[in-house]
Amino acid sequence: MKTSPAHAASGEHYFVPQPSYYPVILSAGMFLLALGFVQLLNHMAPGKWVMFGGTGVILAVLFGWFGKVIAESQSGAYRDWEDRSFRFGMIWFIATEVMFFAAFFGALFYVRMISVPRLGDMMAMHGFSLWPEFAGTWPTSGPKGVAFTPMGAWGIPALNTALLLSSGATVTWAHWGLLRGKRTQLALGLAATVLLGSTFLGFQAWEYHHAYSELGLTMGAGAYGATFFMLTGFHGFHVTLGTIMLAVILLRSLSGHFSAERHFAFEAVAWYWHFVDVVWLILFVFVYWL
Repeated sequence: MKTSPAHAASGEHYFVPQPSYYPVILSAGMFLLALGFVQLLNHMAPGKWVMFGGTGVILAVLFGWFGKVIAESQSGAYRDWEDRSFRFGMIWFIATEVMFFAAFFGALFYVRMISVPRLGDMMAMHGFSLWPEFAGTWPTSGPKGVAFTPMGAWGIPALNTALLLSSGATVTWAHWGLLRGKRTQLALGLAATVLLGSTFLGFQAWEYHHAYSELGLTMGAGAYGATFFMLTGFHGFHVTLGTIMLAVILLRSLSGHFSAERHFAFEAVAWYWHFVDVVWLILFVFVYWL
């Protein structure tokens, strides 16, 4: 049975919502998205449209589901127990994200520091070559011998680093405004953070265009190209999600949501954004700079 907001407010019971069809519908949307992607890989005509359909289902479910959660929060259904549960859930979620990026950074470390130099040493010792003009140095173009220019650190990557670092400061400034009851500071800080995140994504799209059109740097440019686009691409995807979440929090703030005592949704998005900032700093050092 669903616990009433009054009981939740008294701290006597943990709020349990009524059963929902949203998880089933979301699973169907994810299935359609995966099915369409497989069809697209196999050059089947319906693939693109099946993917669009699955994406539409997922977006509709997320809009409705999170809207329901927001309504429950605003009704006073969530109190101390639920707050602790949400915090533990967000901590575990970010922990899984850390492991996700650790796998890709581990792949970059293994290829760059172990496999390529070791193959180069074996070639020097035994006189064999994996392919013509193979050299055990980084970056390597792979057996196809694709000519490309590695992406430099100074330029768009350095500018994007400054943008993300600034966004970390603006979201913190917004948090201070919330804690002090300064709603204007809260709104301005969030708006600035959304603007900085959007600008970062715009520059990253420009960087990708430059890499493909002028540097010859593509996903097919050996291990360097693969690791570069996997790391920067997935990070860009996370920045996109973070920017969308910040925009939602901004709209909620303008609607009068959150108080100095109750604002976990804001904190959760801020944690996620700081995590994205830290990942970018590591990525900038080991992918662009070194």
